Amino acid sequence: MNSPTNYLTMCVLALMLSACAGFGSSRQETASTQADESPAASSADSGDAETSAVDIPGLINGVRIDQESSPENVRTVYFEYDSSEVRSEFISIIAAHGELLSVDRGRRVVLEGHADERGSREYNIALGERRALSVRRLLLSSGGSSSQVQVISYGEERPAVVGQNEAAWSQNRRVKIRYE
Repeated sequence: MNSPTNYLTMCVLALMLSACAGFGSSRQETASTQADESPAASSADSGDAETSAVDIPGLINGVRIDQESSPENVRTVYFEYDSSEVRSEFISIIAAHGELLSVDRGRRVVLEGHADERGSREYNIALGERRALSVRRLLLSSGGSSSQVQVISYGEERPAVVGQNEAAWSQNRRVKIRYE
């Protein structure tokens, strides 16, 4: 029983047990340190029951809006030729922006209407305005208020893409949603 193998086995077991005991306490210390530094823990400790998801930047109703896949990150609405009707694929995106405005009444948005270069300057200014007003109507119906939304039309004056082909023109028929 007092052989070197038994002695070695006992030493290894003792080392393993002491390592496991140390590992558990360091994990607990790390967890308690992280909990002390976490904003959620500090607000829970302070008893601030009024803190909600709306108070946290980037969250609306507990959903992160600053993620790349969030609808609010789509800030350009495209239109068909000579049309101010919002395409179906943009309706939910505009609704998400309207909900954002309804939750944060301090936010302001400028809707910049644009047109491609075909048509007269005056016609394109009017078309850009009609496009921006179409987006505005959907924002307001989704919860935004008229005091939060400003409309401006640049017509053909600020093209996103320079070119005289459908690929360029389709990128220029747009309303840009710009938060201030």
